[in-house]
Amino acid sequence: MAERDGGHDPSADTCTIGLDYGTNSVRAVIVSCADGGTVGTHVFDYPSGERGVIVDAADPHLARQNPADYVAGLREATLGALADAEDAGFSRDRVVGIGVDTTGSTPIPVDAACRPLALDPRWRANPAAHAWLWKDHTSADEAANITEAAHVHAPEYLAPIGGTYSSEWFWSKIWHCLNVAPDVFAAAASWVELADFVPAVLAGASDPRIIFRCVCAAGHKAMYSPEWGGLPSRGFLARLDPRLAELRDRLYDEAHPPHRHAGRLSAQWAEELGLSGGIPIAMGGFDAHYGAVGAGVAPGTLVKIIGTSTCDITIAPNTAPLGDVPGICGIVDGSVMNGYYGIEAGQSAVGDLLHWWIDSVCEGDDTLHGTLSDEAAKLRPGESGLLALDWNNGNRTVLVDPRLTGLVLGQTLGTTRAEVYRALIEATAFGARVIVERLADCGIPIDRIVCCGGIAAKNDLFMQIYADVLGRPMLLAGSRQTPALGAAISAAVAAGPDNGGYASFENAQARMTSLRDERFDPEPGARTIYNELYAMYRELHDSFGGVDAAAADFPTLMKRLLGLRERVAAAGAGAGAP
Repeated sequence: MAERDGGHDPSADTCTIGLDYGTNSVRAVIVSCADGGTVGTHVFDYPSGERGVIVDAADPHLARQNPADYVAGLREATLGALADAEDAGFSRDRVVGIGVDTTGSTPIPVDAACRPLALDPRWRANPAAHAWLWKDHTSADEAANITEAAHVHAPEYLAPIGGTYSSEWFWSKIWHCLNVAPDVFAAAASWVELADFVPAVLAGASDPRIIFRCVCAAGHKAMYSPEWGGLPSRGFLARLDPRLAELRDRLYDEAHPPHRHAGRLSAQWAEELGLSGGIPIAMGGFDAHYGAVGAGVAPGTLVKIIGTSTCDITIAPNTAPLGDVPGICGIVDGSVMNGYYGIEAGQSAVGDLLHWWIDSVCEGDDTLHGTLSDEAAKLRPGESGLLALDWNNGNRTVLVDPRLTGLVLGQTLGTTRAEVYRALIEATAFGARVIVERLADCGIPIDRIVCCGGIAAKNDLFMQIYADVLGRPMLLAGSRQTPALGAAISAAVAAGPDNGGYASFENAQARMTSLRDERFDPEPGARTIYNELYAMYRELHDSFGGVDAAAADFPTLMKRLLGLRERVAAAGAGAGAP
């Protein structure tokens, strides 16, 4: 049974459906347009591969997905959510729109009828014919070559994406397919992002040339911008491989912001789902971007989606040009909400960093997180004498270097598991502060931080450390399913006010999003100590990160850490601390 939020009568409201395509499953959430409350929900786990991911023991960088799971998930998750809602007297004719968020970049090779090649028996056994999941890193060489070529021939392509093209992104993956599976590349009439594929399926589209492509995926992952005519030029792509230039003609010329329709629900899917035919399908988008919408993103508000990694999203009005922000991995007009630049940053390992310590080093299970959090909460800032770099999975922002590695400085024979655990949390908070300061330095001030994701909901120590390090209250999004809620909000905007929806994202957010009462405010004493630790973190960050080789005073750094630890201990003893 779904949790009924807000005490509203679901039969009295119009509703929309948000489909949230994650790495391992798809979640359907039926949401009231009146207040954003959850009316019904259901999760479908992808059956293929390992927890939905097709892997290769011989290549740990490979991560693919079976597109058949996406279609099955669309059906089963939606029907399950509708059945759940009907337990409370819900009527399906209340649904006035459907929105979709997905992982990305997750491109799919399709035939001329927009059918994934992997659904054809001739290609089913070939991993290259399946969806290239966002975390597939087989295309590192191609990404490096794209970056090098763009630096020389088209630096404007890199400016909005932080100066480096990623192996996780659209062109890297397609070029790698061309290099390692040219038969698959030749068979593909086009390539479609998952965020565009699902809305196209719902709308019954049968030609990849005419489906609507979202600017969220195009701008953040495919080097798309109206400033240079859309996708990278044929001339640039031909420098990489002439066959990529030929493919460009089979992709798209225009990408659309999220307030546009991607289509209307086809008669086939209306019958299958028991919904009204012709209701609008909202433009697709990425999970982080619609998650920010569901968390109430606005100018001056940074939304932190905190999970295995962290994605930071904010927006700025597009009424005036926005300069490039070095090291920020994406600035795209309309990628989050129309009328605003969508600004994306992130950290490559946050939850994964803590899992590494728990699983690989301490050889514990999930219960150890709680144990070490409780022990670490008893420590005062600076008490451990430790300082870490949070780069065990590279640095996404602002250094944009996947080959950087982690570090824990200040260990002694007395260092405990909980002390390292806390130092790792602090390191991710310092990395978050670097991002906020970079935004502010480039004219994008952050006044409010709203957090969502599993860690934000579960770990009070984590949130308090972030408040102390960043010197700002940490607010928590009211919904625990912000990507699905954001997708549902996009559907309410697509439906419009005449059909029980809203005229704008701002209007929809005002009614459909909320904050939890719980918040974490900075503690002044902790803030003072963390300012000292952060200054030392910046020395390590800028020196090891290649910003300034002379940034760190290495001969004194360890002694300064020890000195801070001793001062904290003395202050604690003077205050009667045990």
